[in-house]
Amino acid sequence: MHPAFSVIFLTTLIGVAQGLFLALFSAQVYSEFNLLADVSDSNFYFLGSVISLLLLGAGLVSSMFHLGHPERAWRAASMWRTSWLSREVIALPTMMAAVFAYGLMHFGELDFIAYTNNGNINLSASMFVGLFAVVATFALFICTAMIYACIKFLQEWSSPLTVINYTLFGMASGFSLATALASYLQLVEQTHFLGAWAIALTSLVFITRSASLYRNSRIKYKSSVQTAIGVRHNKIQQKSQGAMGGSFNTREYFHGKTAMFLKSIKYIFMVLVFPVPLILLSIAISSGNTELLLGAFFVQYAGLIAERWFFFAQANHPQNIYYQTV
Repeated sequence: MHPAFSVIFLTTLIGVAQGLFLALFSAQVYSEFNLLADVSDSNFYFLGSVISLLLLGAGLVSSMFHLGHPERAWRAASMWRTSWLSREVIALPTMMAAVFAYGLMHFGELDFIAYTNNGNINLSASMFVGLFAVVATFALFICTAMIYACIKFLQEWSSPLTVINYTLFGMASGFSLATALASYLQLVEQTHFLGAWAIALTSLVFITRSASLYRNSRIKYKSSVQTAIGVRHNKIQQKSQGAMGGSFNTREYFHGKTAMFLKSIKYIFMVLVFPVPLILLSIAISSGNTELLLGAFFVQYAGLIAERWFFFAQANHPQNIYYQTV
C-alpha cells in the first residue's frame, strides 16, 4: 500500500496522546490508593491533559489532509453501525471532551472527594471522570486499529496483533512522554514509576511487533496470478499491465520503493523504537536527566513514524497482481 503521511501522523500523534493520558490516570490511581506521593497540588495532571489535547488536536488536523472534501468530514460518523472509521470519528472527540473535563477539574480546583473509606482512601471526582476517559481511550485504540485489522484481503493487517501493537505503541510512547513531564516537574516518585512502565511497555511491544513481523514473513497469499484471471496454469507471466503509464491503482496501492529500501526502514524503526529509548530511559531515570528523557521520547517517536510507514507499505493489496509490469 502507499503510505499517506497524513494518516501516519494521525495514528502516531493520537497514540502518544492516548498513552500520555493513561499514564496520568495510572499515576493518579496509585496516588489515591496511597501507593505514590500525592501531587494534586502540582500541575502534573493539568499540563499532561493539555499536552494530550494538543496532540489529539494535531492528529485530527493532520487527518484532514487525507480528505478530498474536508467540509464533509462530519458525514463520516453516519455509518457507525458498520464502519470502524465512523466509530473512530465518534471516539476521538469523545476522548477529547473527557480529557478536557479531566484537566479542567485539576486546573480550576473543581475537584472534590467523591468517595471515602473511613478516611483511609479518598477517591476524587476527577478519577471517575478519568475512568470514563480511559474507556474512551481504549475504544479509540480499538477503532483505529480495527480500521486496518478488519480488512481480510490485506493479510499483513488482518490479525489481532494489529490491535495489540497499535495499543502498546501508543502506551509505550505516551508513558515515555509522561516520564519526561514528571521529571521536568521534579516529581521523583512519578518519574521512577512512569519510567518503569515505559520500559516495560516498550519491551512488551518489541515482542508483539517482532511476532507480527515473523508472521508476515511467512504469509501464504490466497491470491495469485492464476486466481486473479481464473486460469489455472503453472506458467503464467504478465507482459504488460494494459496501459502505457501509471494510474491511480499503481500510485495508491503500491509504495513504489525498492525491496532494499523497505528492508532498511524495518531495521531503522526496530533500532529507534526499542533499544535506543530503552537505553536512554534506563540511564535518565536513575540520574533524573529530563533532557535525556525527552530525547528518549523524540527518538522513539521518530521510530514510530518509520514503523507506521513500514506498516502501511508492507501490506500487499491483491490488485497489485494486475500491475506487476509497468
